[in-house]
Amino acid sequence: MSKTKELSPAKQRNLAELTKGLRNIALFLFIISGIINVLALTGSIYMMQIYDRALTSGSVQTLLVLSVLAIGLYIFQGAFDIIRSQVLVRIGARLDKQVAPLAHRVAIDMPRFGFSTAEALERGRDVDTVRGFLGSQGPMALFDLPWMPIFLAFVYFIHPLLGALTIGGAFVLTILTVLSEVLTKHLNGRTRKAAIVRNSIADSNTRNAEVIKAMGFADRAVARFGEANIDHLQLQTKANDISGTCAAIARVLRLLLQSAVLGLGAYLTINGELSAGAIIASSVAAARALAPVDLAISNWKSFVAARMGYQRLRDTVIALASASEPMKLPPPQRLLTVDKVTVAIPGSGQVILSDVNFELKAGQSLGIIGPSAGGKTTLVRAMTGIWPTLRGSVRLDGADLMQWREDEIGQHIGYLPQEVSLMDATIEENISRLEPNADSNKVIEAACAAGVHEMIVKLPDGYRTQLGPQGTALSAGQRQRLGLARALYGNPFIVIMDEPNSNLDGEGEAALTEAIFGISARGGIAIVIAHRPSAIAAVEMIAIVQNGRMVAFGRKQDVMNTALHPTAGPVPDVMAKMRRPG
Repeated sequence: MSKTKELSPAKQRNLAELTKGLRNIALFLFIISGIINVLALTGSIYMMQIYDRALTSGSVQTLLVLSVLAIGLYIFQGAFDIIRSQVLVRIGARLDKQVAPLAHRVAIDMPRFGFSTAEALERGRDVDTVRGFLGSQGPMALFDLPWMPIFLAFVYFIHPLLGALTIGGAFVLTILTVLSEVLTKHLNGRTRKAAIVRNSIADSNTRNAEVIKAMGFADRAVARFGEANIDHLQLQTKANDISGTCAAIARVLRLLLQSAVLGLGAYLTINGELSAGAIIASSVAAARALAPVDLAISNWKSFVAARMGYQRLRDTVIALASASEPMKLPPPQRLLTVDKVTVAIPGSGQVILSDVNFELKAGQSLGIIGPSAGGKTTLVRAMTGIWPTLRGSVRLDGADLMQWREDEIGQHIGYLPQEVSLMDATIEENISRLEPNADSNKVIEAACAAGVHEMIVKLPDGYRTQLGPQGTALSAGQRQRLGLARALYGNPFIVIMDEPNSNLDGEGEAALTEAIFGISARGGIAIVIAHRPSAIAAVEMIAIVQNGRMVAFGRKQDVMNTALHPTAGPVPDVMAKMRRPG
């Protein structure tokens, strides 16, 4: 049973959408290629007629008629060639238009499942690779290969010996093509992996440019990149050596064969078995018969890259098809339930959070505290759906997060991460989460709730200020408050804030406290991850997470009283740190 038949109906529909109409287009291109290849016999027939008819008769009129006819046929051939090229370019553009957004969607999700940024961006490069191949000479060779028998038959009918020589040459070149595939297939895969490693290091160095510069280890960072680059270059050089050698051998064999056809033709002419015009015609036709094989070998590397890229894009479409579209649910208004949640690190499978249980009702607020690396941020990632749960579930009004459509659940969750990274867009677009035609009143309401409205309007362009890459033109505190405004936009039911006051001054912390009170007052749920006591001043509930487990949960005063009890174990240390000023 084929792989396509084993796919579910939903996956088959997505694949059908990806390849919709391509079968008819491929048939059209096949027919066009046949016409082009038939017209490519013009040169051989023209040569034969010139030598055997025009020269022997000495007729200028015959020469003129033959030349005009050949020019017309060449024009038709060129026109069909242009049509074929333009159709292939448009197929590439159509594929890019359909698949690039899907590939980018997967690229956004891949890092949260343990993949590097470089691996995620490979999906976008796959689209470029396939589109670039379709616009190159490679597909021309593939469409011309099935029509090789036309030229082989033409040479064979001129003389069987010439046909046998040409067929033998075509067989040798075909073997050379297969050999190139076998020798480079494994190397191409290793080269791609080495490129991902190199690009990952380059991405890491770029993201940590300020740290590298400040602490003066740029030379070591560059050396680390250089080592990865050398590994990549060595593999790429091996692959290029093999493909380049095969291509060079193919070119030499093609020239050798062309000369051999001329030599054999001359021998047959001397023996009276062939005319002078037939020598030139057979040589031109033999060269044209082997041209697609030669071209295929020359473009084999790009063909292999495009094939691998298309396979990954096909897998991307299948992966997206595996997720069924959930039914639309009403907005959550009552409960957040974390039910026996266990989370493992994506990629490694190491369990870092086990059996966490709690429930929050509308209007409640929770502060989650505990030592570093205890599992607090992991819990946040589970509650927001960033990381999948290994066991257990996170539910809103009884419905698991997986039962919500992603674009809809985002309207009910506000999230402020530890490290705030803003989009390369305006302040308005950042706060509104890139919502098209965003309601300005909602944007201003969120900014006021985060206490950042006054700061925004003092900027030269106000809410239309372009922030640039990652909003680096703003201070860390300003970025954090804009991130808070983005989390509050649209009054989501749940607002989760991870170390929301790590870069805030006194004014910013006061605004944060007011924001938490505001979320509770309107019937939302606020969750704050904190190390500093000022961040949990406004919360009603407290949870303590350490060593991957929740060791305490309840009303803030009750948990603090329990923590002060002599038998409370490790909890007093956590609470003591939270009670210290500053």
